[in-house]
Amino acid sequence: MKYNKDREKSLLGLIFIFPAIFLIFVFLILPGLMALIYSFYKINLLNPSVKEFIGIKNYQQILADRSFYKALGNTFYFALVVVPLQCSLALLLAILVNKKLKTSKIARIAFFSPVVTSIVVISILWTFLYNVDSGLFNGILSSLGLPKSKFLTGEGSAMNSIIIMSAWQAAGYQMMIFLAGLQDISPDLYEAAELDGANTTQKFWNVTIPGLSNVIPFVVLITTIQAFKLFTQPFVMTQGGPNESTTTIVFMIFQQGFQFRNVGYSSAIAVIFFVLILFISVLMKKYLMKDEG
Repeated sequence: MKYNKDREKSLLGLIFIFPAIFLIFVFLILPGLMALIYSFYKINLLNPSVKEFIGIKNYQQILADRSFYKALGNTFYFALVVVPLQCSLALLLAILVNKKLKTSKIARIAFFSPVVTSIVVISILWTFLYNVDSGLFNGILSSLGLPKSKFLTGEGSAMNSIIIMSAWQAAGYQMMIFLAGLQDISPDLYEAAELDGANTTQKFWNVTIPGLSNVIPFVVLITTIQAFKLFTQPFVMTQGGPNESTTTIVFMIFQQGFQFRNVGYSSAIAVIFFVLILFISVLMKKYLMKDEG
């Protein structure tokens, strides 16, 4: 009788988790396996039924492709700059919102609203703001007597312009995570630090940061993964230009697969990108979250 009840519970558990397993298989595992298989073939998107097995030639071509290294460098540059900038901004906003002020709720909504707004819409709006001739930012620079900036049209400024917009747009999400962590820190710790004569800076480094020791690695990890997936902003704002200065790995996968219709080559890039993200994620989890293990 007990055996039958345990069997029923196990069967019921399998029924509940089956939809999740099915969705993971259909949308994650199956596309990954297909990309791996296609990476060994030469396939044209307009005629996918005709496949030519070429072995590792796609991978050899990638290793000799200057555009791939350019995209890889742009992706790493974006991640290395936007992650500390965005996380620092999110922490600052969380500290401001966490204060017991009448405007805290309004500020929380205002700071989080860009996150729930379509990134495509925000990218279009910021494209107008960055406009060289009639954009708001160049208008402000001109009124201050400063020279206009090229922003999205300059090879040296395009990626930095995207970084600023991306940090502003997504910081609200990390802010909410930091805010949850801040609210778990006991006010008694701040009172004790204040009695010991600690100033605001000392309370931040000796109470706030240690209190967020479990939150910070998680925020850094998810922000890094999101940064490496950069696509929409350069696609909408610059189309990867000027001179490939904003082309990223994900943008290159899209470009090769849908614009150049080279499915095999784009699949090979996707496989390399997956391995790269997996390696970085494992590495960051090992070193950032080692204290939890």
